[in-house]
Amino acid sequence: MENYNIEPYNEKKYKNEDAYIRAEKRLKVLKGFYWHAFWYVAVNIFIVASIVRSGGDIWHFGTWSTPLFWGIGLGFHALGVFGKRFVFSKRWEERKINEFMEQEKRHWE
Repeated sequence: MENYNIEPYNEKKYKNEDAYIRAEKRLKVLKGFYWHAFWYVAVNIFIVASIVRSGGDIWHFGTWSTPLFWGIGLGFHALGVFGKRFVFSKRWEERKINEFMEQEKRHWE
């Protein structure tokens, strides 16, 4: 009879695997955003340079319309990727809690 090394269910291993899968998904989303930002810069430099080189006015709205509207889309992509963490990080929360506690302390002293 063959010896199969079947390990019993271990809660710790499951949590580590689950955390790894979440981290892998987060990495994929983050890489997608970085590629989006890279192509935004590369393509818009090419577009603006082409317009200016062909005699277009650099200060015309049409020259900057693609970077503007694509930039808005990139901004929404950034909000989707970074979400609340971008503005309301754990450090920010801790600072605010400490600030409110100091205000309470001063109020009651």
